[in-house]
Amino acid sequence: MCGIVGVFNHPEASRIAYLGLYALQHRGQEAAGIVSVSEGRLQTHRRMGLVGDIFDEPVLDKLPGNMAIGHVRYSTSGASAAKNIQPLVFDYSHGGIAVSHNGNLVNAQVLRSEYEAHGSIFQSTTDTEVIVHLIASQHEKDLLSRIIASLKRVEGAYSLVFLTETKMIVARDPRGWRPLVLGKLGDSYIVASETCALDLVGATYEREVEPGEILVFSKEGMSSHRPFLDPPKKAFCIFEHVYFARPDSEIFGREVYETRKGFGRSLAKEHPVEADMVVPVPDSGVPAALGYSEESGIPFQMGLIRNHYVGRTFIEPTDQIRHFGVKIKLNPAKSLVKGKRLILVDDSIVRGTTSRKIVDMLREAGAKEIHFRISSPPTRWPCFFGIDTPNRSELIAAQQEPEEIRKFINCDSLAYLSVENLFYFNKNHDEWFCDACFSGNFPIPLPDFPDITKVKSDKK
Repeated sequence: MCGIVGVFNHPEASRIAYLGLYALQHRGQEAAGIVSVSEGRLQTHRRMGLVGDIFDEPVLDKLPGNMAIGHVRYSTSGASAAKNIQPLVFDYSHGGIAVSHNGNLVNAQVLRSEYEAHGSIFQSTTDTEVIVHLIASQHEKDLLSRIIASLKRVEGAYSLVFLTETKMIVARDPRGWRPLVLGKLGDSYIVASETCALDLVGATYEREVEPGEILVFSKEGMSSHRPFLDPPKKAFCIFEHVYFARPDSEIFGREVYETRKGFGRSLAKEHPVEADMVVPVPDSGVPAALGYSEESGIPFQMGLIRNHYVGRTFIEPTDQIRHFGVKIKLNPAKSLVKGKRLILVDDSIVRGTTSRKIVDMLREAGAKEIHFRISSPPTRWPCFFGIDTPNRSELIAAQQEPEEIRKFINCDSLAYLSVENLFYFNKNHDEWFCDACFSGNFPIPLPDFPDITKVKSDKK
């Protein structure tokens, strides 16, 4: 998860970065930060909380300059603490450097232990700081060469944006796990995790930053570099399309909204059932429910109403907050669902506790039948590439069969979209997407996680 943004050659770079982070707030709600360059110095403002609460006019006035990078945080590697708020900023022998990172490095602990054994001191507990230590220890003369040498030592997911006193550098891992896009606003360049950030600031979407590509922005303009001579198979995260990305974004070359509607259409074909209405779990289940309704001919109804002033329950960091959030987030439209047979559509089931509470609410509102349909396969494996899914022992689908899950959730029937039909748009999905959270087939070995034994290594 997490969201990153970079702005180059704009007189109000920090304000553009702020708006970009606002559009990316769904990717992280724990903390946010912006670093800009003014008079040859890095200026920083980072705080815990939401973008709109952290930044105001006086704060942005203290972040002048025509270059800025930003980050919204959703903790996966490293605790939810002030010391881990990004962009991380460091001074080293070659000057100042700031970095924003979306993704997780699977060999971070191995590298960290190596540096600590030689006396290195880490300021944070995030895997991102490992990259900075690698850069600082390289012997190449220029920053680009040091970054390339460093990235060749890390494994896992990274979409990165670096900022120095004179340039901005952007990098995406060779497998392309996390999305990263490039846009233009007049003579300015903007990079962001999703196209919705470009839309908000009025930038034109140019293209994706390609997997394995490094972009350098300096007074000479933009240059592209591809240092990975034998690029591996791609591993675009399919869960971005299932849940994380905003439906109005375009990532991995596809519009998220249309992809999710396609999930729903495939789900209706694979698991039909007689019912009176199709009801989404808002907001993430809405496009799939619309697709299910269109394919099945069963009317779509908003039988659950969402309080939009409450954050996403899935990415809250503690069980206590998450369970409380279900009740304040959703409320059934009682007169609509009473006595009706419902097809309840959601994007995924992780622990199952939230789904059970939703079904209980609909039962109490008088629903006659509740047929749960999930627009993705069972989530049986944790993710190590930037999504804070629980340990495998907490994933209900890793411990129970669908019929057992149905009984726990207390619905009349339960069905998941199959992996085959999830990839209705790409039959060669093994060449392009990572679906390890569903299949357990991780594209690379996981040296920091020896207990995960089912690994399908890249043979290329």
